[in-house]
Amino acid sequence: MTASILATLLPVFLISGAGTLYGRFRSPDIRVLNTLNMELFVPMLAFVVLADRQAPLAEYTGLAISGVIVVLGSGLVVWPVVKLLKLEPKTFIPPMMFNNSGNMGIPLLILAFGDKALPAAVVLFIVEMLLHFSVGLYMLSPHTPLWRLLRMPIVLASIAGLVCNLSGVELPSWLLEALHMLGGVCVPLLLFALGVRMLEIDFSDWRSGLLGAVLCPLSGLVLAWPLIVLFELSGLQAASLWVFAALPPAVLNYLVSEQYRQEPHKVASLVLIGNLGSLVVMPIVLGLVFTHVMPPAG
Repeated sequence: MTASILATLLPVFLISGAGTLYGRFRSPDIRVLNTLNMELFVPMLAFVVLADRQAPLAEYTGLAISGVIVVLGSGLVVWPVVKLLKLEPKTFIPPMMFNNSGNMGIPLLILAFGDKALPAAVVLFIVEMLLHFSVGLYMLSPHTPLWRLLRMPIVLASIAGLVCNLSGVELPSWLLEALHMLGGVCVPLLLFALGVRMLEIDFSDWRSGLLGAVLCPLSGLVLAWPLIVLFELSGLQAASLWVFAALPPAVLNYLVSEQYRQEPHKVASLVLIGNLGSLVVMPIVLGLVFTHVMPPAG
Protein backbone atom coordinates (compact mmCIF):
# COMPACT_ATOMS: atom_id res chain seq x y z
CA MET A 1 0.00 0.00 0.00
CA THR A 2 2.80 2.41 0.90
CA ALA A 3 4.48 1.65 -2.43
CA SER A 4 1.26 2.45 -4.32
CA ILE A 5 0.85 5.77 -2.51
CA LEU A 6 4.47 6.71 -3.19
CA ALA A 7 4.17 5.66 -6.84
CA THR A 8 1.19 8.02 -7.16
CA LEU A 9 2.50 11.01 -5.23
CA LEU A 10 6.23 11.01 -5.96
CA PRO A 11 5.86 11.95 -9.66
CA VAL A 12 3.51 14.77 -8.63
CA PHE A 13 5.95 16.23 -6.13
CA LEU A 14 9.07 15.53 -8.21
CA ILE A 15 7.71 17.40 -11.23
CA SER A 16 6.44 20.22 -8.98
CA GLY A 17 9.83 20.25 -7.26
CA ALA A 18 11.55 20.53 -10.64
CA GLY A 19 9.41 23.60 -11.30
CA THR A 20 10.35 25.10 -7.95
CA LEU A 21 14.05 24.42 -8.52
CA TYR A 22 14.00 25.81 -12.05
CA GLY A 23 12.04 28.85 -10.95
CA ARG A 24 14.49 29.49 -8.12
CA PHE A 25 17.41 29.94 -10.52
CA ARG A 26 15.77 31.08 -13.76
CA SER A 27 12.67 33.07 -12.70
CA PRO A 28 10.55 32.11 -15.73
CA ASP A 29 7.46 34.10 -16.68
CA ILE A 30 4.95 31.54 -15.42
CA ARG A 31 2.09 33.57 -16.87
CA VAL A 32 3.16 32.55 -20.38
CA LEU A 33 3.13 28.86 -19.43
CA ASN A 34 -0.27 29.20 -17.74
CA THR A 35 -1.75 31.09 -20.70
CA LEU A 36 -0.47 28.46 -23.14
CA ASN A 37 -1.85 25.70 -20.96
CA MET A 38 -5.27 27.23 -20.36
CA GLU A 39 -5.78 28.44 -23.95
CA LEU A 40 -4.42 25.44 -25.86
CA PHE A 41 -3.29 22.28 -24.10
CA VAL A 42 -6.03 21.93 -21.45
CA PRO A 43 -8.85 22.74 -23.93
CA MET A 44 -7.42 20.14 -26.34
CA LEU A 45 -7.42 17.55 -23.56
CA ALA A 46 -11.01 18.40 -22.61
CA PHE A 47 -12.15 18.23 -26.23
CA VAL A 48 -10.56 14.90 -27.06
CA VAL A 49 -11.82 13.26 -23.86
CA LEU A 50 -15.37 14.53 -24.30
CA ALA A 51 -15.45 13.89 -28.06
CA ASP A 52 -14.34 10.27 -27.68
CA ARG A 53 -17.46 8.21 -28.38
CA GLN A 54 -16.02 5.37 -26.29
CA ALA A 55 -16.48 7.54 -23.19
CA PRO A 56 -20.10 7.02 -21.98
CA LEU A 57 -20.59 10.57 -20.71
CA ALA A 58 -24.13 9.87 -19.52
CA GLU A 59 -22.63 7.64 -16.85
CA TYR A 60 -20.82 10.64 -15.36
CA THR A 61 -23.94 12.71 -14.63
CA GLY A 62 -24.03 11.75 -10.95
CA LEU A 63 -20.31 12.48 -10.60
CA ALA A 64 -20.70 15.89 -12.23
CA ILE A 65 -23.62 16.84 -9.96
CA SER A 66 -21.64 15.60 -6.95
CA GLY A 67 -18.73 17.79 -8.01
CA VAL A 68 -21.02 20.81 -8.18
CA ILE A 69 -22.35 20.13 -4.67
CA VAL A 70 -18.85 19.60 -3.25
CA VAL A 71 -17.68 22.94 -4.65
CA LEU A 72 -20.72 25.00 -3.65
CA GLY A 73 -21.36 23.10 -0.43
CA SER A 74 -17.82 23.69 0.81
CA GLY A 75 -18.57 27.40 0.93
CA LEU A 76 -21.61 26.76 3.11
CA VAL A 77 -19.68 24.41 5.39
CA VAL A 78 -16.90 26.93 6.12
CA TRP A 79 -19.22 29.94 6.37
CA PRO A 80 -19.91 29.53 10.14
CA VAL A 81 -16.16 29.31 10.82
CA VAL A 82 -15.56 32.48 8.80
CA LYS A 83 -18.25 34.34 10.73
CA LEU A 84 -17.06 33.00 14.09
CA LEU A 85 -13.44 34.03 13.49
CA LYS A 86 -14.46 37.31 11.80
CA LEU A 87 -12.53 36.56 8.62
CA GLU A 88 -13.19 38.36 5.34
CA PRO A 89 -15.58 36.06 3.40
CA LYS A 90 -14.49 37.23 -0.06
CA THR A 91 -10.88 36.44 0.83
CA PHE A 92 -11.29 33.15 2.67
CA ILE A 93 -14.30 31.33 1.21
CA PRO A 94 -13.45 31.13 -2.54
CA PRO A 95 -10.16 29.24 -1.97
CA MET A 96 -12.07 26.76 0.21
CA MET A 97 -14.56 26.16 -2.62
CA PHE A 98 -12.45 26.11 -5.76
CA ASN A 99 -9.82 23.41 -5.53
CA ASN A 100 -6.74 22.45 -7.49
CA SER A 101 -8.53 20.09 -9.88
CA GLY A 102 -6.27 21.14 -12.75
CA ASN A 103 -2.70 21.43 -11.53
CA MET A 104 -3.00 18.53 -9.10
CA GLY A 105 -6.33 16.75 -9.65
CA ILE A 106 -5.87 15.57 -13.25
CA PRO A 107 -2.27 14.32 -12.85
CA LEU A 108 -3.04 12.72 -9.48
CA LEU A 109 -6.05 10.75 -10.73
CA ILE A 110 -4.18 9.54 -13.82
CA LEU A 111 -1.18 8.44 -11.77
CA ALA A 112 -3.41 6.73 -9.20
CA PHE A 113 -5.85 4.94 -11.49
CA GLY A 114 -4.39 5.09 -15.00
CA ASP A 115 -5.77 6.57 -18.23
CA LYS A 116 -9.23 5.15 -17.50
CA ALA A 117 -9.57 7.92 -14.87
CA LEU A 118 -9.11 10.66 -17.47
CA PRO A 119 -12.84 11.19 -18.29
CA ALA A 120 -13.74 11.49 -14.59
CA ALA A 121 -10.80 13.84 -13.96
CA VAL A 122 -11.76 16.08 -16.90
CA VAL A 123 -15.46 16.13 -15.96
CA LEU A 124 -14.61 17.26 -12.41
CA PHE A 125 -12.10 19.81 -13.69
CA ILE A 126 -14.65 21.33 -16.09
CA VAL A 127 -17.24 21.50 -13.29
CA GLU A 128 -14.79 23.32 -11.01
CA MET A 129 -13.64 25.71 -13.76
CA LEU A 130 -17.17 26.65 -14.86
CA LEU A 131 -18.22 27.33 -11.27
CA HIS A 132 -15.06 29.32 -10.59
CA PHE A 133 -15.61 31.60 -13.58
CA SER A 134 -19.31 32.07 -12.84
CA VAL A 135 -20.10 31.78 -9.12
CA GLY A 136 -16.53 32.59 -8.08
CA LEU A 137 -16.30 35.79 -10.09
CA TYR A 138 -19.80 36.81 -8.99
CA MET A 139 -18.73 36.43 -5.35
CA LEU A 140 -15.89 38.91 -5.87
CA SER A 141 -17.67 41.21 -8.31
CA PRO A 142 -21.47 40.83 -8.63
CA HIS A 143 -21.45 42.94 -11.81
CA THR A 144 -19.22 40.53 -13.76
CA PRO A 145 -21.12 39.48 -16.94
CA LEU A 146 -21.55 35.71 -17.14
CA TRP A 147 -21.31 35.78 -20.94
CA ARG A 148 -17.55 36.03 -20.44
CA LEU A 149 -17.69 32.27 -19.85
CA LEU A 150 -18.29 31.77 -23.57
CA ARG A 151 -14.97 33.43 -24.34
CA MET A 152 -13.00 30.82 -22.42
CA PRO A 153 -11.24 28.24 -24.62
CA ILE A 154 -11.95 25.46 -22.07
CA VAL A 155 -15.70 26.20 -22.31
CA LEU A 156 -15.71 26.31 -26.11
CA ALA A 157 -13.67 23.10 -26.31
CA SER A 158 -15.99 21.36 -23.83
CA ILE A 159 -19.10 22.36 -25.78
CA ALA A 160 -17.53 21.18 -29.05
CA GLY A 161 -16.49 17.88 -27.49
CA LEU A 162 -19.96 17.26 -26.07
CA VAL A 163 -21.57 18.06 -29.42
CA CYS A 164 -19.31 15.57 -31.20
CA ASN A 165 -20.01 12.88 -28.59
CA LEU A 166 -23.77 13.29 -28.37
CA SER A 167 -24.34 13.78 -32.10
CA GLY A 168 -22.45 10.63 -32.98
CA VAL A 169 -19.77 12.40 -35.02
CA GLU A 170 -16.78 10.11 -35.29
CA LEU A 171 -13.50 11.98 -35.70
CA PRO A 172 -10.64 10.32 -37.61
CA SER A 173 -8.17 8.45 -35.45
CA TRP A 174 -5.20 10.49 -36.67
CA LEU A 175 -6.90 13.73 -35.56
CA LEU A 176 -7.83 12.32 -32.14
CA GLU A 177 -4.26 11.11 -31.67
CA ALA A 178 -2.80 14.52 -32.53
CA LEU A 179 -5.22 16.30 -30.19
CA HIS A 180 -4.54 13.76 -27.45
CA MET A 181 -0.79 14.38 -27.77
CA LEU A 182 -1.35 18.13 -27.53
CA GLY A 183 -3.64 17.68 -24.54
CA GLY A 184 -1.15 15.36 -22.87
CA VAL A 185 1.33 18.22 -22.65
CA CYS A 186 -0.86 19.92 -20.06
CA VAL A 187 -0.46 17.26 -17.36
CA PRO A 188 3.27 17.68 -16.58
CA LEU A 189 3.09 21.39 -17.41
CA LEU A 190 0.34 21.90 -14.81
CA LEU A 191 2.55 20.33 -12.15
CA PHE A 192 5.64 22.25 -13.26
CA ALA A 193 3.74 25.55 -13.12
CA LEU A 194 2.46 24.67 -9.66
CA GLY A 195 6.05 24.16 -8.52
CA VAL A 196 7.11 27.57 -9.81
CA ARG A 197 4.16 29.16 -7.98
CA MET A 198 5.31 27.58 -4.72
CA LEU A 199 8.15 30.13 -4.67
CA GLU A 200 5.56 32.82 -3.97
CA ILE A 201 4.55 31.43 -0.57
CA ASP A 202 3.87 34.20 1.90
CA PHE A 203 4.08 33.03 5.51
CA SER A 204 3.11 36.41 6.96
CA ASP A 205 -0.48 35.20 7.36
CA TRP A 206 0.41 31.62 8.23
CA ARG A 207 -2.46 31.17 10.71
CA SER A 208 -5.12 31.68 8.03
CA GLY A 209 -3.09 29.54 5.65
CA LEU A 210 -2.91 26.70 8.15
CA LEU A 211 -6.63 26.97 8.89
CA GLY A 212 -7.38 26.84 5.18
CA ALA A 213 -5.10 23.83 4.71
CA VAL A 214 -7.34 21.96 7.15
CA LEU A 215 -10.76 23.33 6.20
CA CYS A 216 -10.45 23.03 2.42
CA PRO A 217 -10.06 19.23 2.25
CA LEU A 218 -12.17 18.64 5.37
CA SER A 219 -15.19 20.54 4.02
CA GLY A 220 -15.01 18.62 0.74
CA LEU A 221 -14.64 15.21 2.38
CA VAL A 222 -17.58 15.86 4.72
CA LEU A 223 -19.78 16.34 1.64
CA ALA A 224 -18.32 13.53 -0.48
CA TRP A 225 -19.54 10.57 1.59
CA PRO A 226 -23.31 11.32 1.53
CA LEU A 227 -23.07 12.21 -2.18
CA ILE A 228 -21.44 8.87 -3.00
CA VAL A 229 -24.28 7.12 -1.19
CA LEU A 230 -27.00 9.33 -2.72
CA PHE A 231 -25.82 8.93 -6.33
CA GLU A 232 -24.69 5.34 -5.82
CA LEU A 233 -21.18 6.07 -7.05
CA SER A 234 -18.75 3.19 -6.91
CA GLY A 235 -15.34 2.13 -8.13
CA LEU A 236 -13.49 4.73 -10.17
CA GLN A 237 -16.14 7.44 -9.85
CA ALA A 238 -16.32 7.15 -6.06
CA ALA A 239 -12.52 7.16 -5.84
CA SER A 240 -12.33 10.21 -8.13
CA LEU A 241 -14.83 12.14 -5.99
CA TRP A 242 -12.92 11.33 -2.79
CA VAL A 243 -9.68 12.62 -4.31
CA PHE A 244 -11.41 15.67 -5.82
CA ALA A 245 -13.00 16.54 -2.47
CA ALA A 246 -9.62 16.42 -0.70
CA LEU A 247 -7.70 18.64 -3.14
CA PRO A 248 -6.11 21.88 -1.85
CA PRO A 249 -7.10 25.38 -3.06
CA ALA A 250 -6.52 26.16 -6.74
CA VAL A 251 -3.65 28.46 -7.70
CA LEU A 252 -6.18 30.32 -9.85
CA ASN A 253 -7.71 31.74 -6.64
CA TYR A 254 -4.59 33.86 -6.20
CA LEU A 255 -4.66 35.12 -9.79
CA VAL A 256 -8.34 36.05 -9.53
CA SER A 257 -7.88 37.80 -6.18
CA GLU A 258 -5.00 39.77 -7.67
CA GLN A 259 -7.16 40.83 -10.61
CA TYR A 260 -9.97 41.99 -8.30
CA ARG A 261 -7.62 43.36 -5.60
CA GLN A 262 -9.14 41.12 -2.94
CA GLU A 263 -6.22 40.83 -0.48
CA PRO A 264 -4.04 38.78 -2.88
CA HIS A 265 -1.24 38.24 -0.34
CA LYS A 266 -3.64 36.58 2.11
CA VAL A 267 -5.12 34.46 -0.66
CA ALA A 268 -1.58 33.47 -1.70
CA SER A 269 -0.98 32.17 1.84
CA LEU A 270 -4.25 30.21 1.77
CA VAL A 271 -3.46 28.68 -1.62
CA LEU A 272 0.19 27.86 -1.25
CA ILE A 273 0.19 26.71 2.37
CA GLY A 274 -2.89 24.65 1.48
CA ASN A 275 -0.93 22.98 -1.32
CA LEU A 276 1.92 22.27 1.08
CA GLY A 277 -0.65 20.74 3.43
CA SER A 278 -1.56 18.26 0.70
CA LEU A 279 1.75 16.55 1.46
CA VAL A 280 0.00 15.29 4.60
CA VAL A 281 -3.61 15.07 3.43
CA MET A 282 -3.26 13.28 0.09
CA PRO A 283 -1.28 10.24 1.33
CA ILE A 284 -3.98 9.64 3.98
CA VAL A 285 -6.85 10.01 1.49
CA LEU A 286 -5.15 7.84 -1.14
CA GLY A 287 -4.41 5.18 1.46
CA LEU A 288 -8.09 5.04 2.44
CA VAL A 289 -9.25 5.06 -1.20
CA PHE A 290 -6.84 2.31 -2.25
CA THR A 291 -7.89 0.20 0.74
CA HIS A 292 -11.66 0.68 0.77
CA VAL A 293 -12.78 1.98 -2.64
CA MET A 294 -10.54 1.04 -5.54
CA PRO A 295 -7.05 -0.45 -5.92
CA PRO A 296 -4.35 1.60 -7.66
CA ALA A 297 -3.53 1.24 -11.35
CA GLY A 298 -1.29 -1.63 -12.33
